[in-house]
Amino acid sequence: MNNKSTIKVKDVPGSGHVVSMDEIGDLAELLKANGYKTVLTQGVWDLIHEGHALYMEKSKSYGDILIVGVDSDELTKIRKGPNRPIVPQQERMRMISHLRPVDLIVVREAKHDIGELIRTVKPDVLIVSKSTKDTKNFTKQMKEDYGDDCGKIIDLEPQSTTSTTARIRKLTIDGAQELAAEIHELTDDFINKIKNGTR
Repeated sequence: MNNKSTIKVKDVPGSGHVVSMDEIGDLAELLKANGYKTVLTQGVWDLIHEGHALYMEKSKSYGDILIVGVDSDELTKIRKGPNRPIVPQQERMRMISHLRPVDLIVVREAKHDIGELIRTVKPDVLIVSKSTKDTKNFTKQMKEDYGDDCGKIIDLEPQSTTSTTARIRKLTIDGAQELAAEIHELTDDFINKIKNGTR
């Protein structure tokens, strides 16, 4: 019978520890050897919102230890464009570490392909988000590519009605509308001064 108290990392469950890609493989193996069911999910986690917290909570419900991969700033720029992330990786990692369901955090660098963390952790459960573009084909491809490295792959519904991209879009639109209103006001003021001969 496995004895969970022999685990080497102090108080891993609920700890939000940040570990390196070099450490996570041995640690995941050790956790599994001590009877813990590991769950892995990965993403950018930019502008943390309620949906992210609920997503982590739901992910954790599939096992004992939730491992969260966080895309580095460099990788995020490659995946999402030059204006992302909004929040730098150190701050994103600190925010995620405060979410109760999160046990371990690993940074995915640009040099890591999408499957490196999956192959390293070999999770009992891999959680992928249904908000990923072309999810059906994406999930099918994930199962083909990483099915041997995971016990199970689960598509998880988004846990909120908004997304980080939608929030960024709204902030951008709101900012543009405010700027347009200010320019309109300044232009009207300038034209009135010309008409009144005060300019």
